[in-house]
Amino acid sequence: MQKKIRSIIQASVDTKQKILEDPILVERIETVTGIIAKAFANGNKVLFCGNGGSAADAQHLAAEFSGRFYSDRDPLPSEALHCNTSYLTAVANDYGYDVVYSRIVKGTGKPGDILVGLSTSGNSVNIIKAIEQAREIGMITVVLSGETGGKMKAMCDYLINVPSNDTPRIQESHIMIGHIICQLVEEELFKK
Repeated sequence: MQKKIRSIIQASVDTKQKILEDPILVERIETVTGIIAKAFANGNKVLFCGNGGSAADAQHLAAEFSGRFYSDRDPLPSEALHCNTSYLTAVANDYGYDVVYSRIVKGTGKPGDILVGLSTSGNSVNIIKAIEQAREIGMITVVLSGETGGKMKAMCDYLINVPSNDTPRIQESHIMIGHIICQLVEEELFKK
């Protein structure tokens, strides 16, 4: 069993090593960090969405902004769009699960806000519809996905595609990338 444990850890390390060695991907992370910092500085918000484990990651990252990361500082306006279960279940029941994110984006999104969609495949229909709605409003769209980027690759403003097709390794890397962005945004906005 220990051999298997080491193998799983190594697979995670290998995926992160690929990110580390990819200058284009590192540059994209830097670019998205700057865009998020600028949006917050301009009074805009960041909305996150995902399904399953990616929903948990979306909630985690939104909390890092709206709560705190390292610094004791003012909260930044950010939320995960699935946290209101009454809304989620009503819209899924009345309209269908495919529109649970696009309807709330339409209701709360403003030009200059940012939508971050997390999808390991890049093909989640409800996130695709949310991206379409966000673009109509004039929001900036960011996708964290797996290697191919799926259908979202062609429709988002910024794609951060983890070089893996293994869902757990992708999600582990999404949290690492999200933490990097949170730390750097916080440092940029709350320089001491």
